[in-house]
Amino acid sequence: MLIKKLTDACGLPGCEKEVREIIKAELDGHVDSVFTDRLGNLIAVKNQNAPGRHIALCAHMDEVGLCIKGIDKEGYLKFDSWGVDARVLYSKRVAVSEKKIPGVIGAAPIHLLPPERRTEVVPADKLYIDIGAKTKDEAESCVELGDFVAFVSEYTEFGEHKIKAKALDDRVGCAAIIETLKGDCKNKLTAIFTVQEETGLRGAAAAANRIDADLAIVVEGTVCADTEDEDARTVTVQGCGPVVSLADNASVYQKKYIESITACAKLNGIPFQYRRTGA
Repeated sequence: MLIKKLTDACGLPGCEKEVREIIKAELDGHVDSVFTDRLGNLIAVKNQNAPGRHIALCAHMDEVGLCIKGIDKEGYLKFDSWGVDARVLYSKRVAVSEKKIPGVIGAAPIHLLPPERRTEVVPADKLYIDIGAKTKDEAESCVELGDFVAFVSEYTEFGEHKIKAKALDDRVGCAAIIETLKGDCKNKLTAIFTVQEETGLRGAAAAANRIDADLAIVVEGTVCADTEDEDARTVTVQGCGPVVSLADNASVYQKKYIESITACAKLNGIPFQYRRTGA
């Protein structure tokens, strides 16, 4: 399954090669041209000489993760976090570097901490990755400073039309664009699979200055927050269809395009909803 193949792949910011190669293979024979720019964005063009509007479809390839910044004398790895809240790191399984060396994130056992510290969130700089090395030299024989660290999460289907996996943001968007390019379309389409979204939209900024399109549609993952929690604001609701954003903290989207997208959804009987926050 395409989404499983994409989410199983590792692609941290600046290290998206594995994801890029999967996408290139999927698009073989379905587009007129595919190339990679200097930053690493993968750009595919379909119907190169078609008349009418030129439409760009955009999704990012990278995922959140960690980066090795040190190795202590006992062989434990210290790391920096790329877009990950420290509250979710403890005890997570990880894969280190392109070798996908298995490891687990740990800290001092909670039952050995004084009572007043047992409810504290362990900050990232107090956590470490254990890869089974007994010494610094043993760890350095297979891990280097700057190596990326991806989370390990088994793709699982459950319930009705639900899946659990890592990197659904935004491998789902990549999958949707791939399937679009495999289908029929009369317009010229340029698909832009960007890099380094999780570290500041760097790939998108480079691509925006390169591609001259009439309309750009970004296919992105979003949050749900539809549980019964009085401290949370419902953003979207599972099972109620794709989400149309009206604005976010950087842009206000043109009403004519929102009306065009929602009219198309209504015409084709596709349920949709609006994103209820701008964050």
